[in-house]
Amino acid sequence: MKDEARADAVYAALLTRQGEQWVQPRVERTQRVLDLLDNPQRTYRVIHVTGTNGKTSTSRMAESLVRAHGLRTGLFTSPHLERFTERIMIDGEPIADAAVADAWEEIAPIVDLVDLELAAAGDAALTFFELLTVLAFVAFADAPVDVAVVEVGMGGAWDSTNTADGDVAVFAPIDLDHADRLGGTIAEVASVKAGIIKDGAIAVSAAQHPDAERVLRAAAAARHASIAFAPADFGVVDQRLAVGGQQITVAGLAGEYPDAYLPAFGAYQAENAALAIAAVESLIAGEGKPLAADAVTEGLDRVTVPGRLQLIGAAPTVVVDSAHNPHGARALAQALRDSFDVDEWGVVLGVLGDKDAAGIVAALAPLAARVFVTAPDSERAADADRLADLAEAAGRIATVHPELADAVGAARGWAADTPRRAVVVAGSVVLAGEALALAAEEEWLPGGAR
Repeated sequence: MKDEARADAVYAALLTRQGEQWVQPRVERTQRVLDLLDNPQRTYRVIHVTGTNGKTSTSRMAESLVRAHGLRTGLFTSPHLERFTERIMIDGEPIADAAVADAWEEIAPIVDLVDLELAAAGDAALTFFELLTVLAFVAFADAPVDVAVVEVGMGGAWDSTNTADGDVAVFAPIDLDHADRLGGTIAEVASVKAGIIKDGAIAVSAAQHPDAERVLRAAAAARHASIAFAPADFGVVDQRLAVGGQQITVAGLAGEYPDAYLPAFGAYQAENAALAIAAVESLIAGEGKPLAADAVTEGLDRVTVPGRLQLIGAAPTVVVDSAHNPHGARALAQALRDSFDVDEWGVVLGVLGDKDAAGIVAALAPLAARVFVTAPDSERAADADRLADLAEAAGRIATVHPELADAVGAARGWAADTPRRAVVVAGSVVLAGEALALAAEEEWLPGGAR
């Protein structure tokens, strides 16, 4: 069997499991598998990243910075946009099909054993995300990598990724999301996320709501861990627009890094970069020592953040963003105002049913001149007619389109009618992945969307 077919067979096997939204506080099941595999996740150093928004971008930036310092890296993020191998990166590239298939063959007998144990105890079998986490940890050990940057799937304390002993715990901005699982207040959400701080470790955090900051400080103190916060301890000193991104100057924990080019739009991406720099300083520079300035420049320059305020079309301009909760939608709206010289935005919107659709619409409505509503290609998609009703209740003209291609076609036609109009596709990671594939297929940018 060819390597691609072997890798696709692994994904097909994973899809037979309970999906990513089936989450229980049962990290010990993942730990049981890893124990039987002799704990591969303890063979490399780990930067562990959680938060509500900005986790993936911060993780990708941290990985690039570590790699620029000459270390071999692994990167585990979720979800994927187009193919599942994007979730497991080795030295900046999606894991090879052969490597993912070999790792699966290595863990399959152990998975069968643990599934039998769980069945005997009346518990559910290992899930998609539990097994994907194990697969990533084994692949990183097999590579082998020096440092793994690991993004939490959901929460923190009981997430499968918390089987790794994070040398550095990283907290992107914390807000309300997954309230049914993480809690209905920011303090409750922060309490779950604070569970990634390990005894005697180092923690770095973006600027947080006071309730979240109090929880994180208390958790760090209880575990005898140090913790630093933006903007008091590190942060963005200067930020200005540049072609294809921005020039930023960052004051890190141990040094200042001037005039670095970041090929990503939005003030929040500059803040993510500052957080990533603080994390990498904490891991590899040593207390009080700055990172190599040329490595910071190189690491940020080659960052890619697919599906995050990404330009995928020209004439008319089309941008895609994975914002899928109100906090992310507010950040998106502000970034579009700050980074693009556009009079009117057409918003192509599709949301999953377990998300705060009303909050997302409220965040994007002030920006939107028109809303083109569709549904992500998911059984969990929110009803498009209800979404259109929310947009109209917010005072916006909304039309419903059965497929993303129809919605984007209508939006691009509307934008092309009048100068200084543009289109943004937002509301779901699933929708963002569809938009990226469609843009590449139809070549909305010269040379494709990548």
